[in-house]
Amino acid sequence: MAIAKTPTALGTENIGTLLMQYAFPAIIAMTAASLYNMVDSIFIGRGVGALALSGLGITFPLMNLAAAFGSLVGVGAATLVSVRLGQKDHDTAQRVLGNVVVLNVIFGIAFSAVTLPFLDPILYFFGASKDTVGYAHDYMIIILLGNVVTHLYFGLNGVLRSAGHPQKSMYATIGTVVVNAILDPLFIYGFGWGIQGAAIATVISQVLALVWVCSLFTDKEELLHFHRGIFRLKRKIVLDTLAIGMAPFLMNLAACFVVILINKGLYWYGGDLAIGAYGIINRLVFIFVMIVMGLNQGMQPIAGYNYGAQQYDRVTRVLKITIWAATIITTVAFLVGMFMPRLAVSIFTRDQELIRLSVEGFRIVVAIFPFVGFQMVTSNFFQSIGMARKAIFLSISRQVLVLVPCLIFLPRAFGQWGVWVSMPVSDLVASVIAGAMLWAQFRKFKRQ
Repeated sequence: MAIAKTPTALGTENIGTLLMQYAFPAIIAMTAASLYNMVDSIFIGRGVGALALSGLGITFPLMNLAAAFGSLVGVGAATLVSVRLGQKDHDTAQRVLGNVVVLNVIFGIAFSAVTLPFLDPILYFFGASKDTVGYAHDYMIIILLGNVVTHLYFGLNGVLRSAGHPQKSMYATIGTVVVNAILDPLFIYGFGWGIQGAAIATVISQVLALVWVCSLFTDKEELLHFHRGIFRLKRKIVLDTLAIGMAPFLMNLAACFVVILINKGLYWYGGDLAIGAYGIINRLVFIFVMIVMGLNQGMQPIAGYNYGAQQYDRVTRVLKITIWAATIITTVAFLVGMFMPRLAVSIFTRDQELIRLSVEGFRIVVAIFPFVGFQMVTSNFFQSIGMARKAIFLSISRQVLVLVPCLIFLPRAFGQWGVWVSMPVSDLVASVIAGAMLWAQFRKFKRQ
């Protein structure tokens, strides 16, 4: 598939063609990223044990917290690059590239330095028990030592995609999956490193991908490339990047808090295996969520560029197409959860009790999933055109305004079932809010 070679094509080519060109590589990359997470879970579940899967589930809040700081810089910078290229402000786009490197190094090192000394207390707070904390500790200590690499890789890969190279961004992500899938069984089974082997494989795969992405930005023929003078932090670029990235930051921060509540609720009413069940369901749902995120990533540079160029009819068109595609994807997730949940969860474990818990939870979690695609696209749309406040509100509406109260009160009345049902309830309410805000924005576009 031919990819537009210059960013200016975002304002002239057919919207459907552009979305396919940009979204297809992003979807492949995001699907690969979800498989990347699944590979670890499958090898850990089958090679280490059911409790190891529960230990891995305990790490989700800390992983979300790390991702929050990564997205604060990475997503904000990618969006800012798209908008500045649409405005023909190439000098600022270059400086954003340099600033994203410096900020990711600062945030990545600082996060690890703060969390590593208190790792075990943090894991216990996140829902670990004496039976699972060892697995969670062994996994996270490696991940945190490589955290700065993770931040740099994801941040620069996002900028690479926004700079007109979605296929190269896709190749980097696929590369991490392939390397991880090769190293996982070698380290877990061959070297006998257990769950730590999975973490080491993850970090090594990201180091290799980061080296390749950095090599692309050393090409002076590219519109955006590394050179002297761009690495000095600029106040306006930093503030604009953090303002736009605040939406995904708060979303991941809220996700961290939500997963803590979910883990604690499941542990109180179902024990360690219930947490393992949520880990399995999370991985399965993550596949479809990541595909929608791939669509969003394809939409982001198109919407950002055309909004910057004040071509609002093109902005509206790309949004509508993305919403339809996302709804189809999340409806497929609903069908899998309703009609073949046992087949799906059995990939991760042979433990029959863990399979039973996972099947029951999976059906409930995806009950309202056909609406989730619309809600995700709408939130990302406001972020893509630089409307940070609206994006932030939509990002936290599902997690904080609805899901948190549900997780606090419903389990008290309905036990473990109350934890599971809180998720579809929040999805439905958040979708209604997103619909109202999008309708109002469409009216503004029509007037303009």
